[in-house]
Amino acid sequence: MIIEVLPVGPLQVNCVILGCSTTRKAAVIDPGDDFDSIVAILKKHQLQVEIILNTHGHFDHIGANAALKKSSGAPIYIHPEDKKLLQLASAQGALYGLTVPNSPPADHELDDGQKVQFGEQEFTVLHTPGHSPGGVCFYTEGLLISGDTLFAGSVGRTDLPGASHQQLLDSIRTKLAGLPAPTRVIPGHGPDTSMGQELRYNPFLND
Repeated sequence: MIIEVLPVGPLQVNCVILGCSTTRKAAVIDPGDDFDSIVAILKKHQLQVEIILNTHGHFDHIGANAALKKSSGAPIYIHPEDKKLLQLASAQGALYGLTVPNSPPADHELDDGQKVQFGEQEFTVLHTPGHSPGGVCFYTEGLLISGDTLFAGSVGRTDLPGASHQQLLDSIRTKLAGLPAPTRVIPGHGPDTSMGQELRYNPFLND
């Protein structure tokens, strides 16, 4: 599987581009901004976008949804609890002095335990509310895309509308903590980590 991580936008969201080496079909997770850079990576690997996946609906993770959908025709997926945020991206961004286009509506909803596929690759959706009501992670053997649920040495902020610190910790402990320790974790911001590293050293998980 082809894996590219591209920090995009003013808040340096990790846009994750995953490609099936056999079919050249791709999933783009959290295209937050920098559409041209995303397209350059797709062209580099001769990939065709099959699905656009949002870990949640905050503006910094969805800013290039519209441009990517227009260029590729690929459907947008998000958890139903965050669907309404897609049309509020502009208002969200304005609170931070940023200009962000609204996203098109979701084409499909994500649900806990659902399988999402691109080419011959398959990921399982893990609903992990806490940072936002509709926050999700994407897991396949050896790899977790954790969005803003889990970071290297930290967890997602919970001072936003609809957030809950206790719910976030519960999500991590019930949905993520049981994953194999060597699992690579690509968070929504910042460097990669592993489940074993976080379970051992993350202060939020060792209180």
